[in-house]
Amino acid sequence: MNIAIVYYSMYGHVLTMARAAAEAAAQVPGVTASLLRVPETLPEEVLAKMGALDAAKAQSDIPLATPEALAAADALLFGTPTRFGNMTGQMRQFLDSTGGLWAKGALIGKAAGVFTSSATQHGGQESTILTFIPTLMHHGMVVVGLPYSFAGQTGVDEVVGGSPYGASTIAGSDGSRTPSARELDGVRFQARHLAEIAKKLAA
Repeated sequence: MNIAIVYYSMYGHVLTMARAAAEAAAQVPGVTASLLRVPETLPEEVLAKMGALDAAKAQSDIPLATPEALAAADALLFGTPTRFGNMTGQMRQFLDSTGGLWAKGALIGKAAGVFTSSATQHGGQESTILTFIPTLMHHGMVVVGLPYSFAGQTGVDEVVGGSPYGASTIAGSDGSRTPSARELDGVRFQARHLAEIAKKLAA
């Protein structure tokens, strides 16, 4: 059973979440997990002006996601930053390249989930995941969120990401905030939950 963590991360926040998810999924007996990064669409000079070039280069050793890799995985967990309440253009362009998988029904019945990151507490985390889900549904996938059995999303003692739709983190307006312990616990929980459901579906 292989879980593919398919992500895009411009500044490293989503990558931190993706690594935690992969480690957690691999702790489920009989499950392996792999990281796959969505191809960058911005030229290096633009990334440099955005202060994102170093983060992009630091991910160069992670394999690129391909439609074929999605078909080969038993379950998929997608990670994307928020852009105006939606997924990034990089993730959208990658998903738009999966029409051949749709034509073959290659992803039907696979478990899938989404996690995200935004700059602010109310920066569109829920809408990003909710607008991501239709693509998964068109592919016939079984959507897995972050149930309230993860108690970390019910507290009000700290500013924290996460909702029943999926795990999330808050980067801060200047990107200086890294995923908190509770947010990392959330994506770990979601990854393990996804792996367990994928195993049940396979059975």
